[in-house]
Amino acid sequence: MSFTSQALAGSKPEQYAQLAGQARALLHGERDRVANAANLSALVYHALPQLNWVGFYFFDGTELVVGPFQGQPACVRIALDKGVCGAAASTRQTQRIADVDAFPGHIACDSASRSELVVPLQRGGELIGVFDLDSPVLDRFDADDQAGLETIARIFEESLA
Repeated sequence: MSFTSQALAGSKPEQYAQLAGQARALLHGERDRVANAANLSALVYHALPQLNWVGFYFFDGTELVVGPFQGQPACVRIALDKGVCGAAASTRQTQRIADVDAFPGHIACDSASRSELVVPLQRGGELIGVFDLDSPVLDRFDADDQAGLETIARIFEESLA
């Protein structure tokens, strides 16, 4: 397979549409979740500005366990009742946190992180994990980022079908 990442251009929604196209091309024909999570983490980490961590945590039936990522070493295990990742996993709803220091129970795996967006991952209604993005910038993620990254998460889920 040949894949070439290209710089994103245009408005933020247009950039996310381009990124989604790149993600679909990158994951096309591959069903392995580790391979796809690794490639998707690298794609998003290098395509979007102001990120210091992009990656996956997979649900092992009890807690979230770190999967492929880009950035500093991460917390290995996260309970479903802890932190932003745990909140996304337990509620099955995207968590967009403008200031992680104001989030009760935030887990500071990287003290440089100031804001976070976590999208729950499901297949057939079952939790499979979360897609987690951290930024060293306060209030880095807006509604366009949330919609775009939820689309990227759906592309990952579809790649596993």
